[in-house]
Amino acid sequence: MSPAVAPVRQLDAHCVDELRQAAQKILGEFGTSATSPVLLERVAERAGELGDALREHCRPVDTADGLFVLRGLPLDDEAIGPTPAGWANARDRGAVYDIALLLLATVMGNPLAWEGQQDGRFVHNIVPSPGHETAQTGASSSVLLSPHTEDAFHPGRAHLLMLGCMRNHDNIATTAAGIRKTRLADEDVDLLSRPVLPILPDDAYEVAQRFADQAPPPVPTLYASDEGMTMRFDPAYTPLDGADDDYRAAYHRLSEELARVSVAVSLSPGEVLVVDNDLVVHGRVPFQARYDGTDRWLKRASVRVPGRRTRPPAEAYEHGYGQAALEAHAS
Repeated sequence: MSPAVAPVRQLDAHCVDELRQAAQKILGEFGTSATSPVLLERVAERAGELGDALREHCRPVDTADGLFVLRGLPLDDEAIGPTPAGWANARDRGAVYDIALLLLATVMGNPLAWEGQQDGRFVHNIVPSPGHETAQTGASSSVLLSPHTEDAFHPGRAHLLMLGCMRNHDNIATTAAGIRKTRLADEDVDLLSRPVLPILPDDAYEVAQRFADQAPPPVPTLYASDEGMTMRFDPAYTPLDGADDDYRAAYHRLSEELARVSVAVSLSPGEVLVVDNDLVVHGRVPFQARYDGTDRWLKRASVRVPGRRTRPPAEAYEHGYGQAALEAHAS
């Protein structure tokens, strides 16, 4: 894995002022970034008024990297206060940044949230949490967060993932690997394009009881869409023991290829990493959390892009383990 020279889209002063003023105005009106239908309507209304220059920065991912960094948002390390001890402690910390991310997400598509995750908020706080150091979730720290598709278990998962950096004193890297930079044999692509194994929900979700006793649906790992190869990948939650030797070998070779092309993106405060969730798996290197208010702190927003056809049609029939996706629609 090598440090990335990620494609950068530099926001100029005018774009930054436009975005900040819009976010501050919405926050002043509602007094919170906790999402409600009325707040989301206002965000959509205001996002529709943002200028062409800012919209150009929010255009779709347009390189094989499958990602880019938005740079230029100002952030005051002292003003944002200590890193929360967990997402539930964050509440409205960094609320202006929450709304700025929501505005950007709404320009890119439809913001997405989950009824059962972080109180249904549309912007999540990603911080290390005591007791979760070794979990395969964003609250972990001391283990490698394995490369994965965000919410790979669900057919309503995001097309785009946004990671906004609030604090990163230790230059802790997000890892990223794009399927279109790999080299795979045709035989492996064929095997991995078959629906053989399911992807189970990660530990941040509870499976709805009515689905707990049902056989989980098998899903393809790779899909040759009209736009090119896409991927649905989460080895930590894929029961590989249920596949035959040939499939497991092909899956292992895909994992090795993703490791070969993986890059490390260390975000600075005010930068937003935008990842195409159909093309790129992301993770995080291990680090030692201090829990002293100076640990890494990211904000996460998810986006669905209306009309995008980068996934197998059969996904529409999956139950999603009873998890309800909440989608805000642009006005």
